[in-house]
Order: sequence, then structure tokens, then C-alpha cells
Amino acid sequence: MNTRATRRLRNLLSLDDFETAACGHLPRPIFGYVAGAVETNWSLDDNRAAFAEFGFLPRVLVDVSKRSQQTTLFGHTYATPFGIAPIGISALYAYRGDLVLAAAADAANIAMIMSSSSLIRLEDVAKQSKAVWFQAYLPGDVPDIEALIERVANARFETLVITVDSQVAGNRENNIRSGFSTPLRPSLRLAWDGITRPRWLFGTFLRTLVCHGMPHFENNYARRGPPIVSPNVLRDYSDRGHLNWEHFRLIRRLWKGPLVIKGILDKGDAVTSREAGADGIIVSNHGGRQLDGAVSALRVLPGIVAACPDVPVMMDGGVRRGTDVLKALALGARFVFIGRPFGYAAALGGAAGVDRAIGLLSAEIDRDMAMLGVTDLRQLDARRLVRVAGHQLE
Repeated sequence: MNTRATRRLRNLLSLDDFETAACGHLPRPIFGYVAGAVETNWSLDDNRAAFAEFGFLPRVLVDVSKRSQQTTLFGHTYATPFGIAPIGISALYAYRGDLVLAAAADAANIAMIMSSSSLIRLEDVAKQSKAVWFQAYLPGDVPDIEALIERVANARFETLVITVDSQVAGNRENNIRSGFSTPLRPSLRLAWDGITRPRWLFGTFLRTLVCHGMPHFENNYARRGPPIVSPNVLRDYSDRGHLNWEHFRLIRRLWKGPLVIKGILDKGDAVTSREAGADGIIVSNHGGRQLDGAVSALRVLPGIVAACPDVPVMMDGGVRRGTDVLKALALGARFVFIGRPFGYAAALGGAAGVDRAIGLLSAEIDRDMAMLGVTDLRQLDARRLVRVAGHQLE
């Protein structure tokens, strides 16, 4: 990376800074796809608002000279209690995005979940890092489910994540307003936005076309999916409405490694998923990208942790600061995942950008632990928090 690019990354001091910088780097439709949510953005905004409703009770004169944020999950000890959430079509806004994210996560020893809505073959990402988890949206029929699970297993992924809150596509009218569509349709507006963002145009889009051809959805099925410009894209993502718990139990029988369910907000669903064989639960409203009005994960997290004390409960949605991570852990989360900021980081600086984002957040957690009087993350619980606004948690 050249000196100018390195300087740009050094000027980014928080995860929010990556979003601001990415707005100037990415064409408006592409940035709108990553940043946007659905309808009024109520759930997206509530994900952030929930964290502001808690303040800390720090303890003083505690020897914090030997503190650690290492976290063990499914037998692997990670350097931090946060990881990279599944980020769809990241190779469209960051050159070879999934490989970049996997390389950075592997180097930093943090968890990463690869999205099945990706444009790079899952086998290639698995070769990049054996620590990456794979996230699947279930195909519409049993033979396709069985074939996909077999493909993921053959690629030697150890942990499988099943996302269950995407029965139908969300109403992403904000994407349309910003000029993004599924399938991606070439237009004068998109061309102009690309021309006015030359670093993205030449460094990501044209470089991808020249070196790898038109991107395809590679991993939603055992077979290769359609190109991003195909009119069949919407059809291929609209056949999940009939899926039910029997399909999840089928996957449990097929999958031999850790199985995680993602997209849980209801305590009853959490209990059902545990009884159906889930080894872990990710509490999530899909980053506000599915049902607008769905409650933030943080608000229902304690109730789900209490209902499922024997499995690790994780969460995503709205995490932007080290203090956010520690609040989630104090409310019972074992681990948190973060999506959009790492996508922006990959777009801006490749693996170096993602490494910068990881380092900033890890440093915040380390500093915040010291000021809280915490040397081990297991010391965190709700007694470290005071509600300063809002309603009672369930």
C-alpha cells in the first residue's frame, strides 16, 4: 500500500470514520446498498439507540495491568470478543472482498462469518482461512439443502450458520432511491457514479471484470448461481417462505460440526432452536434490512440468555464502539458480530483497511476494560450497567 493510502487509513480513528470515508469512495448506489436498510430505517436506527440507554458503573483502584479480551468459542480461542458478520456481495465494493476479509480475520485471530450471498466461491475462501464460518440462506427444497450442506462440509468449514429471518426479501426501497437494484442494472446514473469514483472504478469494478469476469452469486446452492446482472436473481431468492423447523432439524442431522442459528429475536424461538440442536444463537434483526420495526437485538438479549443458559448467545446490530461490545457482553452476550464497518474498511484499504478497523476496536475494548476495572471479560455482568433512558428489558 502506498504512503498516501496508508495516511488515509491513519486518519480514520473510529469505525464510524470508515462509513464517512466510504461515502466518498463508493458510487452512490453501491454505498446505498451497504449503508441502507428497509422502509423508514426504524430498526437500523434502534440498533444504535439501544446502546445509548445504558451507562457504566466503573470500579477504581483495581489492578488492571494484566487484562485480556481473549474469548473462547466452540473450542477456539479468539483474540477479541468480536468478529466480522456476514456481508453480502462484498466483492462488488471491495476487490476480492471475501478473501480480503478472511485474510485480515485470520491474521488478527478474530472470527469471520462468510455470507452465502457472496461473489467468490466458498472453496476459495476456505483455502484462505480454516477459521472462517459459513452462513447459509436455505435453498427452497430438500435436495438443494442437502447438496449445499455437503458442499460446505467438503470445503472443510467447521462452523455453519443458518440465517432464518429471510423468508422473503425485505422492502429495500432505499436501495431503489440510491440507484441500486437486484439484479444490478447498468444505467447512465451508475456509469456516472462510477466515473466520478475512479479509485473504485479502476481498483475494484474494472479490475474484477478484467481478472475474473462478471461476478456471479456463487454459494447459495451447490451449483453456481446467476451473474449479478441476471433477471433470475430475484427468483432464486424468493422461494424460502415454506421453510420450517423440520428443515433446521434436517440440517442438524446432516451437519457434524457446530451449528449456529442467526436471526432470533423471540425467546420461544430461541428455546425451540436449542431443542432442535443449535449449538449457538445469534440474536439479530439482520442489521435492520428485513422487517422494519423489528426490535434491536440488545433489547431482547438478556431474556434469550436467561432462556438458553446452556448455549453461547451472540448478537449483532449497531455495534460501533468498544463500549458497545462491553455493554452487550455485560447483558449476557458471549460474542458480538459487526458487518458494515468492516465492509467499508475492505473497500477503502483492502486487508490493511480491515486490519486498521480491527485494531481500533480492539484498542478501544482494552482501554475501556482498564477504565471499568475489568481484567477478564467474564467479570462483566448487568451490575456494571445503569439504565439511563428507555423502557425495561424483557
